[in-house]
Amino acid sequence: MKQIPPVDLTRQHELIEQELATAVLAVLKSGRYIGGTAVTDFEQQFANYIGVSECVGCNSGTDALYLALRALNIGQGDEVITTSFTFIATAEVITRVGAKPVFIDINPDTFNLDLNLIEAAITERTKAIIPVHLFGQPIDMTRLMAIADRHNLYVIEDCAQAIGAEWHNHKVGSIGYIGCFSFFPTKNLGACGDAGALTTNDQNIAVQVRLLREHGLERKSDQKISYRHLVTGLNSRLDALQATILQIKLRYLEQWNQQRTEAAQYYQQILQPLPALKLPKTLLEGKSVWNQYTIRIPDLFNQSELTRDLIRSQLGQMGVISMVYYPLPLHLQPVYQSLGYQKGQLPVCEQAAQEVLSLPLFPGIETEEQQQVAYCLKDCLSFLPNH
Repeated sequence: MKQIPPVDLTRQHELIEQELATAVLAVLKSGRYIGGTAVTDFEQQFANYIGVSECVGCNSGTDALYLALRALNIGQGDEVITTSFTFIATAEVITRVGAKPVFIDINPDTFNLDLNLIEAAITERTKAIIPVHLFGQPIDMTRLMAIADRHNLYVIEDCAQAIGAEWHNHKVGSIGYIGCFSFFPTKNLGACGDAGALTTNDQNIAVQVRLLREHGLERKSDQKISYRHLVTGLNSRLDALQATILQIKLRYLEQWNQQRTEAAQYYQQILQPLPALKLPKTLLEGKSVWNQYTIRIPDLFNQSELTRDLIRSQLGQMGVISMVYYPLPLHLQPVYQSLGYQKGQLPVCEQAAQEVLSLPLFPGIETEEQQQVAYCLKDCLSFLPNH
């Protein structure tokens, strides 16, 4: 059997190789590698795609979240509610600005924040909520925005895994106060290195973020450097090469997202006969873009090694490379021990961490490869009780 990787970037790059080579060479010949029209053109195109008035490119999705918090003056003594079941960057930036992350549990079906738990976590220090549209599935933004409005809270959407996802026909990143995007190579819209962006309809926020992303540097009307620094910022610019690559890839994003959706639907069909698995569920009002296809494998043995881990190991031996996002929730990470969370405090999140397994899924994955994944899974599951 052939080896099937969790993601294969070479397939999409082969389709646009000549376009990329021509565009990148043009940037190299221009001698303009930082800023310029390559960046501003991408920012405008991405703003139009998301459906907002403002887009500010930056160095990474992590920096986009950090810049969002800084632009909203969230810092020492403030609290930000977020999920524990995500990559650490979501909470890390809260800590970096001096605020406190407040973790709540997740919905067992969608892996997103449990909206029923948010209001109980709000205190007089709460300033914002950061929902993560995990694995490409949007959270119920209608309910979330209603909660935020009742309590006068900012909503900063973490859209790192959900570029192109929609809630009620509105793209994520256009519904909350600020949207934050990662263009890490494995995202639905991926650069050839680190890159990110922030979207908003508030021009003042965009101005503040542009100031912060370039050392707090004041720009004159002619864009010449003034060497006057108004705030303490950082170096978080989107470079011209990455912006050029992203412009080209943005033209193909809807096509690639559709391929992901079709592949996910095929998995739903061919894995349905395997009762030991819990397949992902989607909300009717939302449109997922399937950054990951994540199943759950309940732990049937209650041993030191989880059933999920045993099956993942066996799949790997059969050539199917799967991933676990995320094996240790943020509230139990060593770095956040000082917050005082205990094991068992967020039980749905902790159970998910023991059961989730992301199967190979990417634009260009072949039907035969998905069939091989299903065949291998069925073989691995055959030893489970009552299978």
